[in-house]
Amino acid sequence: MNCQFRQATIHDLDAVTPLFDAYRRFYSQPGDLDRARGFLRERFAHHESVILLAFDADGTALGFTQLYPLFSSVRCVRAYLLNDLFVAPAARKHGVGARLLTAAAEFARANGAASMSLSTATDNAAAQHLYEALGWKRETGFLEYHLPL
Repeated sequence: MNCQFRQATIHDLDAVTPLFDAYRRFYSQPGDLDRARGFLRERFAHHESVILLAFDADGTALGFTQLYPLFSSVRCVRAYLLNDLFVAPAARKHGVGARLLTAAAEFARANGAASMSLSTATDNAAAQHLYEALGWKRETGFLEYHLPL
């Protein structure tokens, strides 16, 4: 599948919102385009994330990934959390996800990051296979904890 990749701006809000909403539904959240749009608008307005978009030759958005900047105090380096990755169902199995992951790694390297991290559902075997095929390593040295607020 022929596609192009670029960093999204606020002007891409209409293109990325339905993809972001579909991503949230994939993770069992109720569809809510207004909420998705508002969340993304805030990220753009405050420069809190980087969204990379994949488009086909006609300009149709095929998928996206969203990166959040992090910093390691111990290592004194920048890192990125790859929090979201989604490819529209019609564009799957064409390498779009792999190319979005590659574009994200290139962006992170170009911006001085020492690493990237991500989490995925334990039953999302297809995603796990893709990550590992692209050189991502499963974390075994740390336990992850969450504090609901």
